[in-house]
Amino acid sequence: MLKLANVSKRFGGLAVLQDVSFTVPEGKVFGLIGPNGAGKTTVFNLITGLLKPTAGSIEFDGASLLGVPPHRITRRGLGRTFQNIRIFKEMTLVENVVVGMHSHLNYGVASWLFSLPDFRAREQRARDRAHELLTWVGLDAKAHDIADNLSYGDQRKLELARALATEPKLLLLDEPVAGMNSGEKVQLMKVVSDVARRGFTIFMIEHDMRFVMGLCERIAVLNFGKIIAEGAPDEIKNNPAVIEAYLGREDDEEVAP
Repeated sequence: MLKLANVSKRFGGLAVLQDVSFTVPEGKVFGLIGPNGAGKTTVFNLITGLLKPTAGSIEFDGASLLGVPPHRITRRGLGRTFQNIRIFKEMTLVENVVVGMHSHLNYGVASWLFSLPDFRAREQRARDRAHELLTWVGLDAKAHDIADNLSYGDQRKLELARALATEPKLLLLDEPVAGMNSGEKVQLMKVVSDVARRGFTIFMIEHDMRFVMGLCERIAVLNFGKIIAEGAPDEIKNNPAVIEAYLGREDDEEVAP
C-alpha cells in the first residue's frame, strides 16, 4: 500500500534520513521504531506532504505522493494523528470528529447559507458517523462534552476518532501512547487492535516497545536516519543491531580516569 524507496532528507548540511526504503503491506499493522532523533517523525512528515524529500520516491496505492499537497494526500486516503495532541479543545467531541470529515462533505455554498435539505441531510449523516466512530474508541457517552474537559488518554482516543473520520485507507499513528499511564496504554492498545480488525491498514511510530510488539505484525528500525533492521517482532527484539542501537555497547562507555 505504501512504498518508500531510497528516501533521503537533508536540512542544509544535516542528513536526517539516508536511503530509507520499506513497504507497508495492505491490511497489516506496521511499526517504525528507533531511538530519539532517529528521524521517525520526519518520515511521517514526508509521507503526508508536510516536507519534501531531498531524494527518493514515495508511492501510495501505486501513485507518487511527491509534490502532492497535504489536503490532497488526505483525500487519497492517508489519515494521521500527531505526537502532540491537536484537538479543538473548545468544541465538543462530535464537532471534533465531524471536522475530520471536511474533505468528504461536498455541498454547495447555497446549501450551507440557506440550510437547504441536502445540507441538513449531509450534516446529520456526518454526526451519525461521528457517533459511530466515538463508539469505536469508547467515547460516545461523552459525545457532547467539551474536548478540553477530557483526560489526557481520552484526548488521544478523540484524535484517533477524528483521524478515522477522514476515511483513511492507511492510518498513520505518531507515538499514540506518548505521555499515557500504563492503564491508558492498555485501553488504547485494545482500541487500535479493534480498529485493525475492522480492516484498516495501520502504520505507527512509537517508543513503547510493549505497545509496538503487542500490535505490529512487521517492524522496521531506524537509527541515525538509516534502516538497520526489518522483520517480525521476535526477529527485531533479538536483533543485535537493534539491541546496540537502544542500549549501546560496553566498549562505547566512557572509562573513568
